[in-house]
Amino acid sequence: MEETSNVLFSIGPLEVTRTVVTMWVIIAVLGLVSWLATRRLKTVPGPIQSAAEMAVAKLQDYFTGTMGRHNARRYFPVMATFFIFIVICNYSGLLPGAGHGFAVPTASLSTTAGLAVIAAFTTHVVGVKRRGLLGYLKTFITPFALMLPLNLIEQVVRPFSLALRLYGNVYGEEMVTEQLAGIFPLILPIIMQVMSLLFCLIQAVVFTMLLSIYIEEAVGEEE
Repeated sequence: MEETSNVLFSIGPLEVTRTVVTMWVIIAVLGLVSWLATRRLKTVPGPIQSAAEMAVAKLQDYFTGTMGRHNARRYFPVMATFFIFIVICNYSGLLPGAGHGFAVPTASLSTTAGLAVIAAFTTHVVGVKRRGLLGYLKTFITPFALMLPLNLIEQVVRPFSLALRLYGNVYGEEMVTEQLAGIFPLILPIIMQVMSLLFCLIQAVVFTMLLSIYIEEAVGEEE
């Protein structure tokens, strides 16, 4: 549950927390950067367009390696959105004031649960779209009908696994860093911040890698 001190204001019965406001800010910043990078595309790109093109190229290469070229191109927008949003949320924990002035979204179970539900919903939608409803439902009894209970349990467990893995790792890293900073306030916090740069990236990679596997299983072999 969210702490009472995390609530900033209420809109009717809905409480708006620091986590929600932080996500709003991240979404606004990402939207602004995307607009600046694409509003005037040039043959000789400027710094923002160059950075955006490099990021897109790297992500395309990564997803091609996990999903194959065909599926990577088709589902790139949703996969890239998950990756960029998660990694920026994770990196927000490295900013001054993290956990006090604002909250790290992925250190909240409500955020990671929301991402996991969207990921699971996306998997089923693309599976039905590519295979058809009956074709997709048939995968739950493949290779034989006795697999149905196990396959259903797996589909239920997947979003829980995605949510708890991301939340547990990010929240745990935040707590460990805070505790060590209190014990060793000089050198160790700097080392932990440097390690967090890699750690935060790995968590985004793991989440999207698992999602890419789930999508690839749902849609079947490439056409």
